[in-house]
Amino acid sequence: MNSKTDPREPEDDAERAPLLREPREGLPEVTSDAASLAGVIAALNSGSGPVAVDAERASGYRYGQRAYLVQLRREGSGSALIDPIACPDLSELNSAIDGAEVVLHAAHQDLPCLTEINLRPNRLFDTELAGRLLGYQRVGLGFMVERLLDVRLAKEHSAVDWSQRPLPEDWLRYAALDVEILIELRNSLETELEETGKLEWAREEFDSVLAAPPKEPRADPWRRTSGIHKVRNQRALAAVRELWYERDRIAQERDISPGRVLPDAAIVEAATAMPRSATDLTKIRQFGIKLARRYVTTWMKALNRAREMPQAELPRPNAPGDGPPPVNRWADRAPEAARRLEAARATVTGIAEDVVMPTENLLLPDTVRRLAWAPPEPVDADSVGEFLRTRGARNWQIGLTAGPLATALLGAEKG
Repeated sequence: MNSKTDPREPEDDAERAPLLREPREGLPEVTSDAASLAGVIAALNSGSGPVAVDAERASGYRYGQRAYLVQLRREGSGSALIDPIACPDLSELNSAIDGAEVVLHAAHQDLPCLTEINLRPNRLFDTELAGRLLGYQRVGLGFMVERLLDVRLAKEHSAVDWSQRPLPEDWLRYAALDVEILIELRNSLETELEETGKLEWAREEFDSVLAAPPKEPRADPWRRTSGIHKVRNQRALAAVRELWYERDRIAQERDISPGRVLPDAAIVEAATAMPRSATDLTKIRQFGIKLARRYVTTWMKALNRAREMPQAELPRPNAPGDGPPPVNRWADRAPEAARRLEAARATVTGIAEDVVMPTENLLLPDTVRRLAWAPPEPVDADSVGEFLRTRGARNWQIGLTAGPLATALLGAEKG
């Protein structure tokens, strides 16, 4: 695909852009009470233009994806750092940002945790998504800032435990700098979107992100256990399921990341070996670690439940789904659908190359698979367009792809 190539990959730090080290107005105090929050609201009301927002979570340390620090910045308002543990309800901020464009990087990651604390923007500019629509191969904040603004952000604190209190000053400085340049980045990307004719596409995408409903909980979240493909029989799958749910319960009770209670690899190994005693279980290395060892009795009960479970209650090898079967079965099971899929994929790839963006941002692969498996009748641009719309495609995507896909599907039928 003709994605934008990186203009330069510096060989050493001497060739790189300067590193941002200090916020322009100095490091703001962390807002941690109602009076300070009122001051932040007043400052935002006195500013103008877009509002840069970021949130820091404690992924890998705490259970869930709640925000542990929220950063905001607006022209004329300066920057603010808010502790959402001390100020868990930010709904009063909504009046200050109402109607203003909120600038986020990778909004799909931050919007859920902002919603939890009642911070709800009604206009959005997502700098990561803008980069994808423009065809950038790398869309991390650090890379895009260096590429477009010729400055660097330090990223050494991006994966730290933001639930820690008090937060170290160098972490806070890092957090403040993340929103310091977000509006500049937004302006640069908007200019490029306009120049490439993609600005309206981007606005449709941003509106769609904001309007998206919360994700439904997965029916079988345990099936996402890393390495589960190594588990070869239903009883071992039942052991994965029982161990996973016990681990999740413990992690939630202790408010720590499930992986810190017990790694996925340990669950898979225990489910495969099915040890019959606590002694044998703790021979698996991760079960001998202090926290996991504390729950050895719990793990053994889970394994025994799986061992004694009636056959009818064992989980199926593959989760039931509402979509088409795996693509690798199509050639034998439905060769005409396989031909349609090949033609549809080639069509989407070609259009994506022409407009310079990843194919998945043009149309979701699952949408293309479903269209090829069960196309509308009759197949024409209007019916394909309506099919795409029911799968969540935006107007700009339908405009680019419906006609060519209809032609491709009809051609595959004749071929």
